[in-house]
Amino acid sequence: MSDLNAATQRPARLDVGIVGTGRVGAVLGAALLQAGHRLVAVSGVSEQSRARAAALLPGIPFTSVEEVVRRAELVLLTVPDDALPDLIAGLSATGSWQAGQIVVHTSGRYGIAVFDAAAGHHVLGLALHPVMTFTGTSMDLVRLADCCFGITAPEALRPVAEALVVEMGAEPVWIDEDNRPMYHAGLAHGANHLVTLVAQAMQIVGSAGVQDPQRLIAPLLQAALDNVLRLGDGALTGPVARGDAGTVAAHLAQLTEQTPDIRPTYVALARATAERALASGRLTPTGAEALLDILAAPKEQP
Repeated sequence: MSDLNAATQRPARLDVGIVGTGRVGAVLGAALLQAGHRLVAVSGVSEQSRARAAALLPGIPFTSVEEVVRRAELVLLTVPDDALPDLIAGLSATGSWQAGQIVVHTSGRYGIAVFDAAAGHHVLGLALHPVMTFTGTSMDLVRLADCCFGITAPEALRPVAEALVVEMGAEPVWIDEDNRPMYHAGLAHGANHLVTLVAQAMQIVGSAGVQDPQRLIAPLLQAALDNVLRLGDGALTGPVARGDAGTVAAHLAQLTEQTPDIRPTYVALARATAERALASGRLTPTGAEALLDILAAPKEQP
């Protein structure tokens, strides 16, 4: 029987090992445990990892990476993107893999080509990337029920990948191997940069004397997010969309008093907003020209 056929005919419950009990690994391990799989071993290097494992995976033995791989039928590699290729290559060099073993990584950046270093060991590699930001607490288990996983797998293993995601309570979404970097860039640009943007907005509003900036801006930001998800560029409002160059100039003058990261962010996003508003017809060429002239001005000229 081939390795692929063996994987699709395995018992529904698997012995699972987790390499890296960071925020993602501990939560996915708990989700698989809830689905009835058996967690046999985990590894991690920090005290935070051990604390997370103790909270979400109580009683699961902490051991070396090699021992986790030796004990498991299903191995989750939940390590940072940049560490993943070396980890796979290192386990291949030491002959740690077992033929027919299902190996899942959770990187958004990589697909299944990253498993090429283990090809001679006949592991069955899957890319299952949870499209969610994690806290590393039980709260994330609830959030899994409303999120998607970007999955990439050999076609014969696609049902296995989809089944694992569904068992964790989420929805599988297929991503072609060649599209993984673009897919991940979009997610990182949206989620990670949103955190920076909102933190900057709260800082600016707080510096205006508002005691609880979060309370003030939360309804606005939630409405804006809801609108853009439904309407795209049609959700745009505000001074850039109206062509209010004077208002934008006043903003720039005030932002010189903020930390150095804020004004360049405002300028870059205002320029991008003006260009998209112009392309969608919400901003006239004349209005766009005035805005872009102001946004191109040196920092010391508001």
